[in-house]
Amino acid sequence: MPNDTPIKRNVPISSKLVQQSHLFSSLPDKLVQDMMQHFKAERWGKKSYIDFEILQRRFFLLMEGRLEMSRTHPETGRSITLDMLHPGDGFDIITLLDGRKHEVDLTPLEELKVISVPIEKMREWIWTYPELNQKFMPYLAQKMREQEDKTTEFALYDTVTRLSRIILKNIDKINAYSGESGKEHKDHLVSGLSDEVLARMVGSVRQVVNQHLQHWKQAGVIDKKRNQIKINNLQAIIDDAGLTQANI
Repeated sequence: MPNDTPIKRNVPISSKLVQQSHLFSSLPDKLVQDMMQHFKAERWGKKSYIDFEILQRRFFLLMEGRLEMSRTHPETGRSITLDMLHPGDGFDIITLLDGRKHEVDLTPLEELKVISVPIEKMREWIWTYPELNQKFMPYLAQKMREQEDKTTEFALYDTVTRLSRIILKNIDKINAYSGESGKEHKDHLVSGLSDEVLARMVGSVRQVVNQHLQHWKQAGVIDKKRNQIKINNLQAIIDDAGLTQANI
């Protein structure tokens, strides 16, 4: 369990909160009411330490905020982002499926609101309720496609192409946000991703990522202040990503 002072436990939970998750959105109200006794909701602070071993006991759904899932080389300290989780995402799908320990670093990028259920109960529900299974299987396929795309990009594309695609993907995620009104970011704004985080997402190092960002800044493509990137020329990013408007 996260163990620093910013955590607020005993967050009220309701069927409406549970149904905000895509996986549970189409379930009958009575079924969700029955399931609620197994859920709990929590707020985790930005500096929370999250022990990955809890993922063997509970299945979590992210309701607010962003969470980075990464791995770190024990000798060099170099890290790579495995997944960037946004509201609606579940974690950890791998452990849910095979029950094995999944040693990952879980880093909140801002304060998080999560709901969770005992992992054995989640497995039981997936097998028992076709309505949940019909939501879970496409979501699982989506996550598999994302990992396939990431592997392909690492193997076939250079750093600037990967960085461009990461920025475009995060714009898409932000524009698709369906949480509380007023908290979404618009106008091609990517917030909260430091050079270090971007480097882990791209599979590079901070100095190389910063060099590319400074090149875009000098060319007027972006404005950058701290961990906020404002895109002035979206088409330039799309061109560097090797994509078209129809592909993003």
